[in-house]
Amino acid sequence: MADDSGTLKTSGTSANIPSGSGSERLRRASIHALNNGWQTLLSGTAGHIYTILSITFCDQQGVAGNIQIRVNTGSDNIHIITGGNPINPLAAEGTFVFSDKIVLEEDDDLNVYNQVTNGDWYVSYIDQDWT
Repeated sequence: MADDSGTLKTSGTSANIPSGSGSERLRRASIHALNNGWQTLLSGTAGHIYTILSITFCDQQGVAGNIQIRVNTGSDNIHIITGGNPINPLAAEGTFVFSDKIVLEEDDDLNVYNQVTNGDWYVSYIDQDWT
């Protein structure tokens, strides 16, 4: 019996299918002192596939607060961690590491949110460039 309460969307545009040689690099991105709001931590680029290895958040304010992580697919926000998650609120001066793998493509953005007024984010990822 199928549950049709959601919409299944698959990925893999023709631009992201390897057809020749490309490059693969380990990379990182960070946000220092994010002040109580959403920000894009990583934004997809045409001809690239990104494999997220880990996302780390550290509360620099010293006050407990919620964090959230989502992927915007160009049309939808897919929540990875949301405010009602069991880890929320994160302890004052706490650190959280998300180490499940996530794949981003050219229209995808990795967005993060912290409720505290001074939060540091760090993401490590593999960038496969097929341009």
